Amino acid sequence: MPRLTGRCFCGEIQYEADDEILFRAQCYCRDCQYMSGGHPNFCVCIKEINFKYTQGDPAKFKNPNTPGKVTREFCGKCGTHLTTVNEAAEGMITIKVGTLDDPTLAGTPDLLIFTEDKQIFHHIPENVEISSFKTEQQ
Repeated sequence: MPRLTGRCFCGEIQYEADDEILFRAQCYCRDCQYMSGGHPNFCVCIKEINFKYTQGDPAKFKNPNTPGKVTREFCGKCGTHLTTVNEAAEGMITIKVGTLDDPTLAGTPDLLIFTEDKQIFHHIPENVEISSFKTEQQ
């Protein structure tokens, strides 16, 4: 697997990861819809120990209304959502595919998650497993 590198829109924050992708997920949860401007978020999951920021320090946000302990990391200058760390998935980090220097390295999703939150304008790809994860009621 080639090294994954990426950045925010303005280039203030840059990262790299020396790790194999554990899985690829397209998330339809409402939080991802807010973060993406309305669409599902395509992300890759890797081991957190093999991820590092090479330039800049991201801003961090935890939504008190989101179940679980989820930290979203983003550029404080341009607002690009870079990663998500979920304490329930200890030792892993999800990287937003749109921030990769070469998004084609991500391939296609292995899994669709939180599809019960999808909107009527969202596309559900064929031949991709739909997860049994359910969004917790708030």
